[in-house]
Amino acid sequence: MSNPIQKLMEPRSIAVIGASTDPKKTAGRPIAYLQKHHFKGKIYPVNPRVESISGLKSYPDIDSLPETPDVAIIMVGTDKALSAVKELSARGTPAAIVLTSGFAEHGPEGLRKQEELLAAAGAMRILGPNTIGMVNITDDIPLSPSSALEMDEFPKGFVSVISQSGGILGSLLSRATACGLGLSKLVSTSNEADLGLADFVDYLVDDPSTKVIVLYIESIRESEKFRVAALRAKKAGKPIVAYKVGRSEAGIKAAISHTGALAGTDKMYDALFRQVGIIRANKFSDFLDIPVALASGRLLKGKRIAILTSTGGAGTLVADSLGECGFDTPAPDEITAKRLRALQPGDQAVLDRNPIDVTLAGLQPELLRGAISALLDSPTYDALILILGSSSLSMPDLMASAVRDCMSLSEKPVIAYVSPHAPIAGALMTKLGVPAFSQPESCSVALESLWHANQLKVEEIKVHQSSNSLSTFDIGSLRGSLNESQAKNLFTIFGIPSVREKVVDLDNLQLESIGEFGEKVVLKILSNDITHKTEVGGVALNVQVAEIPGKLKAMREQVKSKAGVDISKYLIQEMAAGGLEFIVGMHRDSLGTAILVGAGGVTAELFNDTHIRLISPGLALSEQEALEMLKQLKTWPLLDGYRGRPRCDVDALVKAVVSFSEMVVYLDEQLIECEINPIFVFAEGKGVKAADGVVVLS
Repeated sequence: MSNPIQKLMEPRSIAVIGASTDPKKTAGRPIAYLQKHHFKGKIYPVNPRVESISGLKSYPDIDSLPETPDVAIIMVGTDKALSAVKELSARGTPAAIVLTSGFAEHGPEGLRKQEELLAAAGAMRILGPNTIGMVNITDDIPLSPSSALEMDEFPKGFVSVISQSGGILGSLLSRATACGLGLSKLVSTSNEADLGLADFVDYLVDDPSTKVIVLYIESIRESEKFRVAALRAKKAGKPIVAYKVGRSEAGIKAAISHTGALAGTDKMYDALFRQVGIIRANKFSDFLDIPVALASGRLLKGKRIAILTSTGGAGTLVADSLGECGFDTPAPDEITAKRLRALQPGDQAVLDRNPIDVTLAGLQPELLRGAISALLDSPTYDALILILGSSSLSMPDLMASAVRDCMSLSEKPVIAYVSPHAPIAGALMTKLGVPAFSQPESCSVALESLWHANQLKVEEIKVHQSSNSLSTFDIGSLRGSLNESQAKNLFTIFGIPSVREKVVDLDNLQLESIGEFGEKVVLKILSNDITHKTEVGGVALNVQVAEIPGKLKAMREQVKSKAGVDISKYLIQEMAAGGLEFIVGMHRDSLGTAILVGAGGVTAELFNDTHIRLISPGLALSEQEALEMLKQLKTWPLLDGYRGRPRCDVDALVKAVVSFSEMVVYLDEQLIECEINPIFVFAEGKGVKAADGVVVLS
């Protein structure tokens, strides 16, 4: 066990620095809980003021310990914690859990102390600081003062939890125990001065006692490391469920480009989760319901669901929820219907339609076994939902007994909806491997997660080489916000065609060559400072050539009135008629760099029809990835020839998106913001043209 994280998770010896003799105090709980839950290793309290704690010899300092501990729990003040970490590291302790607060969560001075803590740790790994610790339920190793450990025992299972909040850890531990969900490992990473989400995801991929990984995320600090660990989990067949707090976009700064508004922080997380196969829990209730479903280990291979109910109203609730989520509830096939009718002669039960209602037939054990068996055998159904009615209050074992006899007959998922408030019956079902839920909508959420887990494919990391020869390209003196002409010149260098246009000076207007643009043109102000030109009256469409001088003068006055800027240079562009307007943009934040595609034009933010994909450092999109992004749009049918319309030049748009991503990779940190909006997509074979663009360079 040379791996420090392995030592942390499965220590044979534990030093408790700052241990208290009072088991009711925070500093006294870790030893109390280690003893309560039968830790089999050695415990070394460190407290210079007492000789023993809870029957264990107490040591005055770290130097006095009889051996180097595998793990130390540190519960002394901030300054003493720094000294303790340094001494433990000097002794060769593999890992320490720093429960002490007062570090980065307390501002700049706390951050400075946290950096000192990390420096003092040297080669020793740190969990925390400001953490509630960790609990290894599989091996009876609670390294935490959480009051949730007051419970006498916890159901052991295969779901592990990593949380950036300590309080949430205790909440999930108690809730999981109440609903019968067995857990394996629970870790509170908190400040993540050293060990973080990615480290523990990577560890749990190889942990035989973990089959499902659950994450409570405030922010991902090392996105690329996290991405690699998550892809390892997907490849290993271990689904990850994440609940990300802070979904609101209210705190996002205003951006110059449309892309900044369209690719908010939460959408970046959505993109990351989607790319690495993480199932996102949208509500806190889902955060437990989804792992309960996944822990069954059963795969959902289709979307046809049988509902067996003893209460008609509850059956309808579940059926409605399933329908809203895209699941089918077909009637039984003839052979299955015949088997069901044979279970109860006469018309007491409604056994040949779906939901299959046994209300009038009464809850006879043999009828339930026969119905469950027939529905699991049926080729018409991919999963079975059992609805427990009021009888689950008085006879909680009735349905459980029938389920227990039938579960081995099929690998299809079986879940339960407990209609009354009957937590004992629900927990009993969950322990039998039948996830039980108290809300009808939870059944749909559970099945969606099983369907999602079965659809996951391991994403190959593609190395895409740029098709442009740019070894001699020099961005030269370009800095800050470029004007539209400069931006489109940059796009052209990277192989993205633009509309024909000419820069003109209002004080020296020459229109001799404008006729080649057609009878009608577009007029725009040319400014490095005004990006949203339409909002200040800086764009005019369908202008006759003869009208240009007058229109430009009127535009100058209007922009001066609205924006307080006197514009002297303007763009005259060809009208790009007959194409669809799309947007291609880039967004960069703490998670990484993403490429955005979507419906464009002035209504881009109104329609909000976009798809985002994060790119790996140094790697542009492949054509396959660009095409898949376009296919995710609601407007994809318009590109593909909707209702007899001519198909658009998708190949040209794909190449433009790839070239755009190559530009983003090439310019790297020099590129602050960038988008093409709109890029016109014409009929198949007619190509694409960038009609406007925003580029902000460092």
